Amino acid sequence: MRVLLIGANGYLGRFVADRLLADPAVQLTALGRGDDADVRFDLASGSPGALTRFLDAVHPGVVINCAGATRGGARELARHNTVAVATVCEALRRSGCGARLVQIGCGAEYGPSQPGSSTAEDAVPRPGGPYGVSKLAATELVLGSGLDAVVLRVFSPAGPGTPAGSPLGRLAEAMRRAMQSGDGELKLGGLGAQRDFVDVRDVARAVHAASLSAAQGVINIGSGRAVRLRDAAGVLARVAGYAGTLHELDGPPGPLRATIGHPRSESDHAAPVAYPYPDGCGSWQQADVRTARDRLGWRPRIGLEESLADIWMEAACRI
Repeated sequence: MRVLLIGANGYLGRFVADRLLADPAVQLTALGRGDDADVRFDLASGSPGALTRFLDAVHPGVVINCAGATRGGARELARHNTVAVATVCEALRRSGCGARLVQIGCGAEYGPSQPGSSTAEDAVPRPGGPYGVSKLAATELVLGSGLDAVVLRVFSPAGPGTPAGSPLGRLAEAMRRAMQSGDGELKLGGLGAQRDFVDVRDVARAVHAASLSAAQGVINIGSGRAVRLRDAAGVLARVAGYAGTLHELDGPPGPLRATIGHPRSESDHAAPVAYPYPDGCGSWQQADVRTARDRLGWRPRIGLEESLADIWMEAACRI
């Protein structure tokens, strides 16, 4: 099976590439903006005609699109997340390759959810920010394209390679700095949000399964369990061996109970660190992942503690 992977050098794309390369039946071609791509092409500015000519030459059976932007203004997000997908869809319609499209969407397309609920694929999307809007527009383009296509709505990916600017990445970096400087207390803010964290390697397995399946439409990819960010902070402190105290600035009074230690004097507190969740999904998100189980034969395998341990290992290398 010949697979064209777009965005192979991104956070998700790197793990998808590794997963595909481990399959001896896959012949992988990587397309992207970087010098190490097999073919250099910028979806945000390239023409559908140029991409069509490449598709006709390579003739892939599957096209996987992991490219996109998670940060930036509304115009930049629209260019990289929506216009780029329009280019892919139009090129596939013009091409004679007949390739199946696997598009990576995101849980932010749904927007805020009712606390305690699980969001299924038939929920009405109400994205709460420009990122979710740009990704939802891309999903609608794919679903309306008439192509053999599936959109995987990935919730909150975690694990090795987690971007330093993400909430979990910034949390690990703050803990690294505290341990390096010997701080016995770490003040944290913005830990009340609850998110469905799914390991990036499990996401790669889902993409692989989707490329082999005949499933179409939208499929959620998550763990099926919402975790409060303050609880993730406690687990991270435990796997890191941080013996100090975590104080949550905007949560229940007193230190987080997941850790123990001896805080320094009140006059010597560490500087507060805030972790607002930037996805526009409010206080709660949890995926209903039954469709992934039923249509892809996929279940998450890697727990959050292992994901956090891998995030910490990368942060610890900077100590």
